[in-house]
Amino acid sequence: MGPVAEAVLLAMLLEPALLLVQELPGPATVEPAPCLNLKFDPWAMTLSWDCRENTTAVECGMIHAEKGLVSVKLQEKQCASSFWNYALHAGVTFHLTVNISQRQVTERLVYTNTGQEGTAAQNFSCVIYNANYMNCSWTKGPAAPDDVQYFLYVRDSKKQLGRQCPHYVQESGMHVGCHMQDVSSWASEAYFLVNGTSRHAEIRFFDSFLSLKTIERYNPPGNVTVHCNTTHCCIRWQKPRARSRLSDLDLQYQLQVQWQDNIERAGSQLIEVPGYLGNEYQLLSPQPRDVHTLRIRAADTRVLQWGAWSQPVTFGSKEVGGKLVHVYMLVVLGTVICALAASCLIQRLCRRHRLLSPVPQIKDKLNDGHQLDQVPWETLAPAAEKGDVEDLLTVEEVAEPTATTSDAATSASP
Repeated sequence: MGPVAEAVLLAMLLEPALLLVQELPGPATVEPAPCLNLKFDPWAMTLSWDCRENTTAVECGMIHAEKGLVSVKLQEKQCASSFWNYALHAGVTFHLTVNISQRQVTERLVYTNTGQEGTAAQNFSCVIYNANYMNCSWTKGPAAPDDVQYFLYVRDSKKQLGRQCPHYVQESGMHVGCHMQDVSSWASEAYFLVNGTSRHAEIRFFDSFLSLKTIERYNPPGNVTVHCNTTHCCIRWQKPRARSRLSDLDLQYQLQVQWQDNIERAGSQLIEVPGYLGNEYQLLSPQPRDVHTLRIRAADTRVLQWGAWSQPVTFGSKEVGGKLVHVYMLVVLGTVICALAASCLIQRLCRRHRLLSPVPQIKDKLNDGHQLDQVPWETLAPAAEKGDVEDLLTVEEVAEPTATTSDAATSASP
């Protein structure tokens, strides 16, 4: 067989084998899972991902260190989700599940607070006062180096752009507080972020969401007046100034009434008055009333964080109690004087009685009811031998004028 014939025969034998090889399936090719490219903006609190034409969001959420599992409802063609009102300093893990070309894809993103543990600011707190001003304070982390410096940033829920603290409070050169103003235009909530820098260590951040209503302390109620009658005192006041407009139902008042009498006895009373009663209270206080001191403060009904006390208002009078004491003293003094006067008068009468005792009188024999002894006149006649005739004059005290004894004698003589 010639070479040509051998070549033809070989080609005929190899052709079915080639056909058989082409019919066998090759190895399966696995298409790589599409990357969602998750991104998280901590300042805007927004998780975003790449959206394709055939991508449909299914589920989005995060695992929070304090809140646990948090799920967010998504629209069909949504490509971002907001996680407002969740602090991030403890770290979170985001997860997203989407459908791409009838394939379900899940991707996770871990957001951590980098830096050395214990270096973040601690004991963070804020308070709003005078309706328009805010003070915040914090302390140094226990593991923070001595050259640490902290910075505060605030963003309210209405504005994406935040602001840094304009006026820091320093302690040994380190920022430990902040004073801000013009907060009356802020929304109801705000995000606070305190981060730090150091040349010796990486500083962790601290963040917090605060409801401005919970940190506001209302001004004292104004124009406090008290008007009293014989039985009651009417107390009136005006609403306190606040960062936002308040209704009567939002407010609660507390009245402190203190009193003290002239015997050094004191007392105090706290009275709760709901705002819907109309900024007025009728205090039972009959006359005479001692000196009373009144103070009032206000708070939000749902929070009850009491504000500062108002300036004390005094009503009642010390003169009332003083007059009573004076009356008592005058009564006692008058009683003593009357007793002394009566005693002196009695003693004087007794002395006068002793000095003016009656003088013994001559016995009145004509009126005392006894008969007089009858003496015959002859016995009193002069003796015969005597030539002189003697006249006898007898003087007697009689009650009524009668004839004298001499006349009787003359009439008796012959």
